[in-house]
Amino acid sequence: MSALSKDNIKSRKDTRKKVEEHGAGEKLWSWVKTLVGAIIVVTIINGLAIASFVVPTPSMEKTVMTGDFLFVNKFIYGPSTPQVIPILNIPLPFFRFPAFREPQKGDVIVFIFPGNRDEVEATEFQYYLKRCVATAGDSLEIRNNHIYVNHKEVFLAKNGFYDSSVPEIPSEKWQTFPYGRGYTRDNYGPIRIPKEGDVIPLSMSSLHEWAVFIQREGHKITSDGNSIFVDGTAVTSYKVQRDYCFGMGDNRDHSLDSRYWGFIPEENIVGTPVVVYWSWDTNLPLSQFLDKITSTRWARIGTIIR
Repeated sequence: MSALSKDNIKSRKDTRKKVEEHGAGEKLWSWVKTLVGAIIVVTIINGLAIASFVVPTPSMEKTVMTGDFLFVNKFIYGPSTPQVIPILNIPLPFFRFPAFREPQKGDVIVFIFPGNRDEVEATEFQYYLKRCVATAGDSLEIRNNHIYVNHKEVFLAKNGFYDSSVPEIPSEKWQTFPYGRGYTRDNYGPIRIPKEGDVIPLSMSSLHEWAVFIQREGHKITSDGNSIFVDGTAVTSYKVQRDYCFGMGDNRDHSLDSRYWGFIPEENIVGTPVVVYWSWDTNLPLSQFLDKITSTRWARIGTIIR
C-alpha cells in the first residue's frame, strides 16, 4: 500500500473520530440543557402554582400520615417566586404576589420552618405542616389540653386526637416558647399572636423572651445590663412589623409545634395541602424497592385534606 493511501486512511479515521467526539459532545450538551431546563421549569411551577410535599413526621396524623405525598395549593395565600432550588435544597430570596385570602383558623398550612425557639434562622431549609389554630391579633390559651382562642373553646379537628398515655412532663416548661414563661404542652398561655403594629413592652426581665423574635424581624438587639438597644437605639418597647399565626399538630400530644418553637410569620406560609397523590413507607430505603411498593397505602391515594 502506498504512503498516500495510508495517509488517506489515517485522515478518514481522524475525521471520523472528530465527528464522533463532536456528536458525543453535542449529545452531552443537549442532555445538560434538557436537565437544566427541567429544573428551571419545576422550580417555577413549584413557586407559582402547585407544589409537591411529603409528610415527614406523625404530628398531623390522622389527618395526614407519615409518607403521604401531597399536592399543595400555593395560589390561595399568594403565589411566590421560587423559594428553593429543587433537589439541591438551596433557599432563594423570594417575592410573594398578593394573596387570594389570608390564612384562617382551622386551615392546614404548609410553611417554611422559622427555626427552633433559640435560633434566629433554621439550620436548614424545611417545609413544615401544621393546623393554624390562631391568627394575628388572637389571644390563645390552653387549659388542661383544652384550647381557647379569644376566650372561646376550639375543638379538635375531625381527625385530631389526644394520647392519654403520654403524661405531661414538668421539665417541658424549660423547653417551650417563649423563653422563660414556663408554659407546658397542656397548659399554655394566655398569649397574644403578634399582629403588625402591635407594641411590645421591653424590660430586662422580658429581654430573653423577645430577643430572638426581634432578631427574626431583621434587627439587632443588645443590652448593657441596664438598657435595651435595638439597632443601637435605647428602647423600652418594640413595634411588630409582620403578622403571625400559631400552628399545632392534630396529633396533639406528639407534635413539636408553635408551643415549642414559636410564631409562624404569615409570609412563611406557602400553601394548603389539597389531596394525597401517593402514600407509602418512607422509612424503607430505595434498595428495598419491592418492599416499598408493597407498603403502598392504596386507600390513602385521592384522600382530600381538610
